[in-house]
Amino acid sequence: MSLIRQSSVAETKRGVLQRSHFIQDEPRKKRKVKRVEIIVLLKQVPTTESSIGIADDGVSIKTDDIKWVMNPYDEFAVEEALQIKEAHGGSVTIISVGPEKTAEAIRTALAMGADKGVLVNDPAVSGYDGLNIARILAAMLKETPFDLIIAGQRAVDDDNFQVGPATAEFLDIPHISMVIKQEITDSKIRCHRTIDGGTAILEAPLPILFTTQRGLNEPRYASLPGIMKAKKKPIDIKTLSDIGLDTAQIGKPLTRIVTMKPPPERKGGRMITGDSAQAKAAELIKILHEEAKVI
Repeated sequence: MSLIRQSSVAETKRGVLQRSHFIQDEPRKKRKVKRVEIIVLLKQVPTTESSIGIADDGVSIKTDDIKWVMNPYDEFAVEEALQIKEAHGGSVTIISVGPEKTAEAIRTALAMGADKGVLVNDPAVSGYDGLNIARILAAMLKETPFDLIIAGQRAVDDDNFQVGPATAEFLDIPHISMVIKQEITDSKIRCHRTIDGGTAILEAPLPILFTTQRGLNEPRYASLPGIMKAKKKPIDIKTLSDIGLDTAQIGKPLTRIVTMKPPPERKGGRMITGDSAQAKAAELIKILHEEAKVI
């Protein structure tokens, strides 16, 4: 038996843990849950195996030879959404903001089993930061019925950890980050999230947004029938005006890339020589003391 921190919903409808108390984590009876309408926030990123080069402008990367894929943490989000749908019924909608090619990543999620996709593709979006993207997503979601939003904890290209939590804030709903396990019962969700040195268990009412952490699940591969079915599933393409937004409402980016630089080149390794292990150890200690000055 462990302890759970439970938000005082009467004090804060957004689930911000300003006041909290601890309850015992006792086994609960499984209760039937209504259909869960799930939104997954998705981003297309360069594959982590890509060789990244800096473009001539010094503030972007070369994209000619890059393979683009679904953000790995968003794969966990899609898989968890599908598992919840399989357990409780409902639907899974994929939402993304990006250029036309982002539809490829959405189509991958549809092949995994999601029901439909929405892509906000607008020239004005280029250059927006995470906070701008969160404003766009929140504006669209305010007109979209949902019970649960799942997002990757971060995108592996910019690592800003911002879009998921900011979207929840703009929607005025609770947010739980770094989730490795979840359970939905009685219109509530109980999430296990990683913290420094352990795990915290939090409970909040639906609707809610949570972000994923490694260990939550093992994303499935799209099957051949799934790939064929995905070709017929709808992807709705929208512009900012379609969702009632203009650039003034979104605001200017609060952050921008000033410059990009490659990491410094590593120096070659140094081989320690000697007639015996003792001699090599003595030489190593001498180098660490006299040259590296670490001992």
